[in-house]
Amino acid sequence: MKIVVCVKQVPDTKGGVKFKPDGTLDRGAMLTIMNPDDKAGLEAALRLKDQYGAEVTVITMGLPKADAVLREALAMGADKGILITDRVLGGADTWATSSTIAAGIRNLEYDLIITGRQAIDGDTAQVGPQISEHLGIPVISYAEEIKIDGDSVVVKRQYDDRYHMIKAKMPCLITALAELNEPRYMSPGGIFDAFEKEVTVWGRADLKDLDDGDVGLAGSPTQIAKASDKVRKGAGEKVVPESPQEGVEYIMGKLAEKHII
Repeated sequence: MKIVVCVKQVPDTKGGVKFKPDGTLDRGAMLTIMNPDDKAGLEAALRLKDQYGAEVTVITMGLPKADAVLREALAMGADKGILITDRVLGGADTWATSSTIAAGIRNLEYDLIITGRQAIDGDTAQVGPQISEHLGIPVISYAEEIKIDGDSVVVKRQYDDRYHMIKAKMPCLITALAELNEPRYMSPGGIFDAFEKEVTVWGRADLKDLDDGDVGLAGSPTQIAKASDKVRKGAGEKVVPESPQEGVEYIMGKLAEKHII
């Protein structure tokens, strides 16, 4: 079985975010991490590898420094890493990003594609389903549990206060929640091996089935109207009740006022 995992290098929001004049993120000026949902998807792929002997290829699109998240994935146990990077791909929205990554995946053999549900720098949850649409394969989103059954995958899918059990024939795409699992740590030996392995680098010329009108900022139909750092919350209302009963009455009154109860 061949599994492709899509990961993204995202800003470490604890260190703050920076923007360019056009409103896009200045990714070169920020500290970065592997997107948490993507790391859970990678761990799911590695567990399938442990169980079934699958080959795991990790692919990302970004700046040259996104090589770091691929090295991290290799150190965790992935077999191959692919970096899609080119100046003409910069400033891409979800449509241009998914079009580009799908074009890269078309160069590969795959049975299963795993992405994170969404990235913490955009929170759109669009790229995974869009990739499946470009490739013409089924998608199962919000995965809480993944099992293989012959030539099919069985997924426990989060749905409000309950869940769905969905079965689909491979090839298909799954989007993973961060709650899917607890990702493993990189091993010391894995770290050494990761920096001895060669990461494949593809540019625009390596993506054959991709229209020039669907790449980069120019090929992005979504335009950013306004961008800002996280808004700081105020201290809020502080109340010191004279008794537990008074505190309960105050809380119940606020819940009723906001139509929660």
